[in-house]
Amino acid sequence: MKSSTLLTESQKRALASICPGDAAVFTPEETLVYGTDASRRFAPPAAAVRPDNLEQVKELLAFAQAERIPILPRGRATNTVGDCVPVAGGIVVSTARLNRILEIDPDDFVAVVEPGVVTGDLQAAIAPQKLFYAPDPASVKFSTVGGNAATCAGGMRAVKYGVTRDHILGIEAVLPGGQALTTGGRTHKNVVGLDLTRLFVGSEGTLGLFTGLTLKLLPLPQATATLAVAYASIDTALTAAGDVFRAGILPVALEMLGYEAMKAVAAISAVPWPADAGAALFVRVDGSPEAVAADVALLTRATAAAGPVWTERAVSPEAEENLWELRRLLNPASFKAAPDKISDDVTVPRGKLREAAAGIKTIGEEERVRILLFGHVGDGNLHVNIMHDAANADEHARAQNARERILMRCLELRGTLSGEHGVGLSKLPFLDRQLDAGQREIMRRVKAVFDPAGIMNPQKAY
Repeated sequence: MKSSTLLTESQKRALASICPGDAAVFTPEETLVYGTDASRRFAPPAAAVRPDNLEQVKELLAFAQAERIPILPRGRATNTVGDCVPVAGGIVVSTARLNRILEIDPDDFVAVVEPGVVTGDLQAAIAPQKLFYAPDPASVKFSTVGGNAATCAGGMRAVKYGVTRDHILGIEAVLPGGQALTTGGRTHKNVVGLDLTRLFVGSEGTLGLFTGLTLKLLPLPQATATLAVAYASIDTALTAAGDVFRAGILPVALEMLGYEAMKAVAAISAVPWPADAGAALFVRVDGSPEAVAADVALLTRATAAAGPVWTERAVSPEAEENLWELRRLLNPASFKAAPDKISDDVTVPRGKLREAAAGIKTIGEEERVRILLFGHVGDGNLHVNIMHDAANADEHARAQNARERILMRCLELRGTLSGEHGVGLSKLPFLDRQLDAGQREIMRRVKAVFDPAGIMNPQKAY
C-alpha cells in the first residue's frame, strides 16, 4: 500500500473523472483542511474527494484498491482521537455531499439517510411527525449520522436510550474493490446470521465506507424536564448521582460538571450556579406530563440528601435548553482555558466513579496540571480534559504523565480507555494495556476479510 502524499498525474485524472467538477481537489491549499480533525493532529492528504452518489463511491473504492491508495472516510471531523487524520497519506473521502434524508416512515418507525446528514438536522426533520432519534452527542448540531456511526457515538441520552449502535437497524457500505454491502434491514428485531451491522458501527472507518443507514426511530416523548443541582464537591455530587438510581429513577441523561469545568464555562458565559460550587449534576427525565412531574418530585427528594448548594428546575423547552447549552459549551470553553488539551473519555463501572474521580484529582495535583472533569456519569463515562501549554516542554511532559496515569488507574478499576470517542491514533499507544495480542490479532483478521489490501483508514483503531 502506498503511503506517499503524492499521486501520479494519471491517478489524479482518474479521480477527477470519478468525482468530476469541484468534487476532487489536489493542491495543498485545497486539501489542507482535510488533513486534520478535532484532535488538532495534522497530516497532508494526497487528495480529497466529495462523491455524491453510490456509483461514484463504488468506482472510487475499486480504483483505490487497484492502486493500493489509502482511503480516509470523513464526516464533519468532530472526533477527538485523530480518526480522520491521513497519517498514511491517501485520499480523504468527505461525505458532505452524501447528505440526503431519503425516507422517514412513521409506520415502520425508521428513517433512511445518507451518512453526511447532520444528526441535529435529522432530529429536527422528524420532530413534526412526533418521531424521535435518540442519540445525542454533544456535537449533535454539527456532527453527522455517519460519523456518529463510525465511532458509535454515545452522548447525553445514552443512560436511558443507549448509544448509536442501538439505533442503527441496517447499513449500506462500499468495501474496497467497489462491492456494495447491505446489512440488517427495517425490522427492530433480527437474529439471522452474524450481526454485520453492529460490527461496522464503531469500526472507525476501517472496514468500508458508509453510503446509507437505516435508523430506528421512537415516539417523541410528550414532555421532558431537567433538574440541575450543585454541590460542594465532586465526591458529593457523585454520591447524589448514585442516590438517583437508588431511588428507582432511570433518567434520560445524568451529567456532571466538576469545579474546573464549571469555571471554564463561567469564563465564556453567564452561569446560574454559585461561584463556590464544587460540582453540578444535570438530570433529565421524559415521558407523559404526569410521569415527568412525578419524576421531578422524586428526583428533588433523591438529590436533597447529599446537601445541594443550588437547585434549579426547568420544565419548559426554553428553560431546559438554557441549562443544557451550558453543558454543550464545555468543549469551546476548554479551548479558552489553555492553549492545548489532551481529551480522554474513560469509562468505569458506575460503582467506581467516586474512586476514579478522586484518583484523577490526585493525579492532577501531583502532576501540577489543570484538569476539566465532566461527563456522562449516568453510564460511568468521564471526560478528562488535561489543560496545558504544549510549547512548555516540562508542562507537556507532566500532562502526558497525567494522561497515562489516569488511563491506567481507570483500567485498574475495571474500566475502559474509551467509552465513545474511539481509539483512532490517540489511544493506540495504550491499546495493549486493555486488549491482549490475541484479541488484536483477531480484529486484524476480521478487517482483512473486508479490506484485504489494508487501505481503509490504515494505522488506526486496532
